[in-house]
Amino acid sequence: QVQLVESGGGLVPAGGSLRLSCTASGGTFRRNTMAWFRQTPGKEREFVSVFRGSDNTISYADSVKNRFTVSRDIPKNTLYLQMNSLQPEDTAVYYCAAKGGHIISSMLSNAGSYTYWGQGTQVTVSS
Repeated sequence: QVQLVESGGGLVPAGGSLRLSCTASGGTFRRNTMAWFRQTPGKEREFVSVFRGSDNTISYADSVKNRFTVSRDIPKNTLYLQMNSLQPEDTAVYYCAAKGGHIISSMLSNAGSYTYWGQGTQVTVSS
């Protein structure tokens, strides 16, 4: 049973930066597909970024391209999300998600493709 634990959220002013971490346990990390989603009250969970371990494919939502960077540390079983130039509209609970193995490209941004989820970490960007 894979468990995901996020950390690194907080309150920052607009233009600031944060780095989120997601540490996985209980499974084989290397070939997993792992992603970041975010959610605000009353809205559906929104895709942010993904790292597909089977071929090192990386993808971002248009809203975060050139500001956010996803990376991973295999020995530490950890996925990171470096978030720069944060804006108030980035305010949300950020969730880490994982699936053991490959997800086809067309489904990478679909929350239903992922089996495991973390508890979420709050990111608040003040204007």
